[in-house]
Amino acid sequence: MKTKRREIEGLSPSFLDVISCGFGALILLLVLTKVFDPITVEDKVDNLEEYLIDLKKDLLNKRSETRVLRTEMIRKEDLEIDEINHLKIMQAELNQLQEQYEIIVRKTKVNDTITGRLTTAKQKLTEEMQRLLKDYERGIKDNTIGGIPVDSEYIIFIIDTSGSMYTNAWPLVLQKVSETLEVYPKLKGIQVMNDMGNYMFSQYANEWIPDTAARRSAIINRLQNWNVFSNSSPVEGITRAISTFYEPGRKISIYVFGDDFQGRSVEQVVQVVDKINRADSEGNRLVRIHAVGFPVLFSLPPRYQASAIRFSILMRELCARNGGTFVALNDYRIL
Repeated sequence: MKTKRREIEGLSPSFLDVISCGFGALILLLVLTKVFDPITVEDKVDNLEEYLIDLKKDLLNKRSETRVLRTEMIRKEDLEIDEINHLKIMQAELNQLQEQYEIIVRKTKVNDTITGRLTTAKQKLTEEMQRLLKDYERGIKDNTIGGIPVDSEYIIFIIDTSGSMYTNAWPLVLQKVSETLEVYPKLKGIQVMNDMGNYMFSQYANEWIPDTAARRSAIINRLQNWNVFSNSSPVEGITRAISTFYEPGRKISIYVFGDDFQGRSVEQVVQVVDKINRADSEGNRLVRIHAVGFPVLFSLPPRYQASAIRFSILMRELCARNGGTFVALNDYRIL
């Protein structure tokens, strides 16, 4: 009985465990051998290289496409910049044309305004002015070149240096003085004084300024800042110029630049000038008197315009009586 019991104990669970573990180890060995099979790993490595090659090809293709797209974008940007610049140029030209149009419109309005005011003023002339207008001859055309005789050998500028002229019309005064000098390429003498007879250059008082390129430049340079007191009446300058510089045989022209006349009587000034600038037997005067009128006061309210109208009537009469030309400008600014 004891022997049979021992045989049964030899088939205990420990033996089965050993058998099971051994069998499991064998199966695990087979699995590991299959996973790390060299042929399989080599195949996967080959596939990876091909994949990388394909990726490089795709990358190169994408880069090429990107360069093409970038080139097209740059061309489009350049075209847009050119179009923008062209539009800016066209806008600048349009603005310039608009400014020119507005200037012409303003100039036309000023001309119409001045014409209307002069017409109204003419209808309201005093008896004294009407008597003067009866003697006025319209045979001379009002222009800055053809209407002004240029046979003189000496010229004298008599310039109104009052505040209204210096503040508003001075750049145009400089231009007209330069243009007048250009009409006379060669002179025997020049003189510049204000409407009260004060000389621009004290060293040339009672003497002629030599006509040289340097002296002409000095006149224009000095005139830029020449601001001396003025009573806005040219009679003192005219009488002083004639009495000081006239001599028989001298061909002299006086140029009066101004914008208004503050004197009381136009006729009295005309008579004073007639006495000193007397006419010979043929009706020729000692000197010619020209004038340029700057319409500064016509831009102000009507109550300030009476003196401007008196200046126009005075200078037109003096020019007509003394062989000269009166030029009435339509603006006091350089356009």
